[in-house]
Amino acid sequence: MKKISTILLCKILRWIGKILGKGSSLPGKIALKICPDILERIKLPPYIIAVTGSNGKTSTVEMIAHILTENGKKVAWNKEGSNQIEGVTTLVLNSATLGGKVKADILLIESDERFARYTFRYIKPTHYVITNLYRDQLTRNGHPKWVYDALKDSIYPQVKLILNADDPLVSCFGKDHKEVIWFGAGKLEQDESSFSGIYHDGKYCPVCSHPMEYSRFHYDHIGHYACTHCDFKRQEAEFEVTNADLRQGTITINGKYDISLQLKSLYNIYNILAAFTVASLVGIEEKSMVKAINGFVAKNGRVVTFRLGNRKGTLLTSKHENSISYHQSLRIAAACEAGCDVLIIVDAVSRKYFTSDVSWLWDINFERLNCENVKRIILAGTYCHDLAVRFSYTGIPAEKIQVLETVEQAHEALNNDRKEEIYVITCFSDKDKFLQRVTQQ
Repeated sequence: MKKISTILLCKILRWIGKILGKGSSLPGKIALKICPDILERIKLPPYIIAVTGSNGKTSTVEMIAHILTENGKKVAWNKEGSNQIEGVTTLVLNSATLGGKVKADILLIESDERFARYTFRYIKPTHYVITNLYRDQLTRNGHPKWVYDALKDSIYPQVKLILNADDPLVSCFGKDHKEVIWFGAGKLEQDESSFSGIYHDGKYCPVCSHPMEYSRFHYDHIGHYACTHCDFKRQEAEFEVTNADLRQGTITINGKYDISLQLKSLYNIYNILAAFTVASLVGIEEKSMVKAINGFVAKNGRVVTFRLGNRKGTLLTSKHENSISYHQSLRIAAACEAGCDVLIIVDAVSRKYFTSDVSWLWDINFERLNCENVKRIILAGTYCHDLAVRFSYTGIPAEKIQVLETVEQAHEALNNDRKEEIYVITCFSDKDKFLQRVTQQ
């Protein structure tokens, strides 16, 4: 009776929460207080797929869910993105019958990388995707190696690991693990022969701390590497992007599966590849996967197209305190051959805490905007002057840059008859401050 009453209460609380527009973690939190071992009492589907990492979790999970549902699978997944144990508990209990059986073929879980060890103490994934580990929100996450240690506690011997071969730290999870599937990118036209970021987290071997050598960089420290001292190196990928034409918006997987891109970004390529890998491992036929993912548009609000008067624009959600997330957005804007104006908004550092720390701005390679394609740059928000100081070191001509203290002023400055496309680069905390002023498409 305790199990039934806990599941019923969770369902009722989630129903009330939806009506009130509240989050999805509170029902699970209350359920765990009433019955701490409730997750152990639930009968789970044969496939339990977990996805974690610093960036790309939400997009990858949404793509996996889309491919699977398009191919007839019933998937239970945390659409709202509540990815700590309370949110996962809400997902599981709301997907279950009162008798405690999850009504799905596949349970698909996005998990916060720091808290995965708590969630998967009760739920043991059959397939576990780790996308990447980057410097991300220093105040909460410390160094990536600290996150690595926390995440390592969530990995059990029987799980099938699905790892990004191009990320050195992620690759360490595969060391001595029995079953590992690798995904990554091969030789691409966009590759660089030398490191072009601000800091280089792949400079030293994560195993023995000796220098590493790279034969190619896809972006930042993601690429093909080998230690100069020990046997640590990039593993051969079973699922590999063998060609990427970002201008045309196409990629090829394993030399034969062509996929069109809605978001022409190297970053997005890894999300697609991870989803392709998972779907293949659970038995989806490759041609059906390609059909499902071709031109797929994520609904998670990370990329939003809009119109401002007669001008078209794209908002790219980039995580504050995460330079690699910013770098991918900057790459997209800088690659706009027709010419663009770029608005960067830093109005609130975080949704969850207040520190006023903007040291992370110096980790971002804003120098990428110092190109002919970028015609005008607007820096806006509470921290616009901190941005202005950082930009004063980029070499970008001062006449290209305008500093405005409010998002409203930035909107007014862009509401004109210029022909250039608009790119807005900002975080979850600030994106709606701009989007509420434009027509979303």
